Amino acid sequence: MIREMLDTDWSRVAEIYKQGVESGIATFNTECPSFDEWNKSHIKECRYVYEEDGMVVGWISISPTSSRCVYKGVAEMSVYIDSAHKGKGIGTALVNHLIEESQKLGYWSIYSAIISINKASIALHKKCGFREIGYRERIAKDIFGEWQNTTLMEYRAS
Repeated sequence: MIREMLDTDWSRVAEIYKQGVESGIATFNTECPSFDEWNKSHIKECRYVYEEDGMVVGWISISPTSSRCVYKGVAEMSVYIDSAHKGKGIGTALVNHLIEESQKLGYWSIYSAIISINKASIALHKKCGFREIGYRERIAKDIFGEWQNTTLMEYRAS
């Protein structure tokens, strides 16, 4: 079941995010932000969780890509699935839900910068209609100190 993310979901959202940090392929962050930091950097709309048997097992949200008003319809997407629940279609359901709901709110471009070795995330994005628009070479070091590229992907509303 997909529903709006509540502030009270933060502990599970943070646990799932920490799994991404520890994987070394989901984010360049080395620790999970506090709820206040995360809340300030993410758009209040289009925050969703996937709940299974009463437990949050995945989440998705968007962040602004620019503070300039001409880019108000452009956002960067984050999607994280609990490692014990991957491969069940949860990511696909969340991404498709976010695309549909974000378009209703006037978003025309959803962007993702994915660590290039995260082949599962790239495949998920392609499955949901994203296209590769470029990459950034050796953009940052992962938690293991290795330089990584990011693959840039975009979904454009028709």
